[in-house]
Amino acid sequence: MTDEVHIHTHGHAGHISLNRPKALHALTLDMCHAMSAGLAKWADDDKVEAVILDHAEGRGFCAGGDINLLRHSALNDGGKSGRAFFHDEYQLNHQMFEYAKPIVAFMDGITMGGGVGIAMPCKYRVATENTRFAMPETGIGLFPDVGGGWHLSRLGGRLGQFLALTGARLDGSECLWAGIATHYLPAEKLAEAKARIAEHPDRIAGILSELSETPPPARIEANAERIAKHFASDRYEDILESLELDDIEWAAKELATLRTKSPQTCKVALRQLAESQNLDNFADNMKMEYRIASRVLVRPDFAEGVRAVIVDKTHDPKWDPATPEGVSEELLDSIFAPLPANEEWKPL
Repeated sequence: MTDEVHIHTHGHAGHISLNRPKALHALTLDMCHAMSAGLAKWADDDKVEAVILDHAEGRGFCAGGDINLLRHSALNDGGKSGRAFFHDEYQLNHQMFEYAKPIVAFMDGITMGGGVGIAMPCKYRVATENTRFAMPETGIGLFPDVGGGWHLSRLGGRLGQFLALTGARLDGSECLWAGIATHYLPAEKLAEAKARIAEHPDRIAGILSELSETPPPARIEANAERIAKHFASDRYEDILESLELDDIEWAAKELATLRTKSPQTCKVALRQLAESQNLDNFADNMKMEYRIASRVLVRPDFAEGVRAVIVDKTHDPKWDPATPEGVSEELLDSIFAPLPANEEWKPL
């Protein structure tokens, strides 16, 4: 076990509390293993009827996965340790998705990347005024993994494609409007909600509804029709052209955002969501995403994107290929291709 995640029980509830405040509770491999072990133990414990997932202190629910480990792996061990991280993190995502007991995620703060991967499988997803939800991976040459293909492709109005490509951040009220969150509570009510859930895990829906507040209007709703129109195609060049032909400020802003992203991983994300939409189980989605992750991790854009955005903070990545037109169907096919049978992802 690790002190980077607290795992204990209160009343009739298991409690997983992320505890890496200096890293905004970003997930390490040890944290994934500890969470997995806790969930496995509680699955067979009749005294535990529900699970609470939150963060112990500081800002952020969970800012993502261990990007430094992944970059080190890409540069130094041919992606071996990075693939091991993805493999076990995805096992946790799948374990949570299939978990028989209700899990309540309190997304009180930054919920990005790997944080989305552990929040979205939960039956109850609570947003607050502090929630900042995003899948910003295309900006560092990654793709919206950890089940993002499944979750984003099932949002209405092409919102998932918009979030996957642009990395746009949603606040708590926008999360509720989009169906990403199931409830909206003021942060000051969370302690009461957790205490009541631990006491009455059979009444989770009622407790959250009683403590819910009407959030401020969702700003993104004003752009919903534009998103549905401009992000309608699964072909990246069509989306760029659609935005180019619109003379409103919003379209220019989104186009400028897309121009900073990795063309390779934008095309990967669109194909990922299109394929995921046609899958009928989450395990197949994770198998597909593990294939993508295994390839994208060692492609040039990932190490370069992390350098430009996170390490040097120069925000001047040199993408390879540099243009959407340079990302061929053959390259995409190779990224999505099956792995050797003994290397494919498997559930726990």
